[in-house]
Amino acid sequence: MNKTPGSKLRSRAFFISTIIFFNLTGGTGALAAGSDCPAIPRHFPMPREASAEYLASDDWKARTDALDKRLESNTNENPDVVFIGDSITEFWEPTLFRHFFSKFTTLNLGVASDFTQGTLWRLDHGQWGRLRPRLVVLLIGTNNLTYKSEPADLAMGVAEIVRFIHVRSSATKILILGVLPRGASPTDPIRTHIEDFNTRISKCADGITVFYADPGRHLLESDGSLLSMLEPDFIHLSPAGYSILGQILLPKIQSLLRSKR
Repeated sequence: MNKTPGSKLRSRAFFISTIIFFNLTGGTGALAAGSDCPAIPRHFPMPREASAEYLASDDWKARTDALDKRLESNTNENPDVVFIGDSITEFWEPTLFRHFFSKFTTLNLGVASDFTQGTLWRLDHGQWGRLRPRLVVLLIGTNNLTYKSEPADLAMGVAEIVRFIHVRSSATKILILGVLPRGASPTDPIRTHIEDFNTRISKCADGITVFYADPGRHLLESDGSLLSMLEPDFIHLSPAGYSILGQILLPKIQSLLRSKR
């Protein structure tokens, strides 16, 4: 029987994660044209999702404080790649992360329990600072959807993050990732909201400084079901899930870092 692309990725993911865990145990400037998400224009009043907000979650506060302290002593203001997001970004297993991305200088600004409004607050209150990375990989929004954010409002939150970054570093490329699938079944109600949201944020991409990718489709079977071996709680990734994500991101990151504007 022929293997689908998804099943091939899963096979390779298990191989990569098995090998790794086996080893473990033994420039500023004017806003670039199109980079401010013209497809998602501002409107007033701004929705909560697009307004900086200090969040009440203990996990969020602890991780945010820890990142603040780490960044105070950070002398590398120009990493190749900055990863921004919530727990899915924060929880990369370090060895898997190094396996895929060690050839670049990286900074992980993932914060568990984050929302778009929390990301805006963190960046605006010191975590962006003088950063001028070549590329940002942005994966945010799943927690907002859990708490019933409207996809249109949430998309504006992502657009505001893109605008924030490009006002301060117009040369930085941004790779927006679609929110990963949730729920075991394709009929799970949140799938519709994810699809709506992802469609909206994909329109931010101009192919010049802003790009979009939807890695979530590689986590699904042909019938749309989501395997627990990739997302045990149908939200967060397992090592095999991260292996698939890494296989998808690595060539995209390499391509974007090689290409000139």
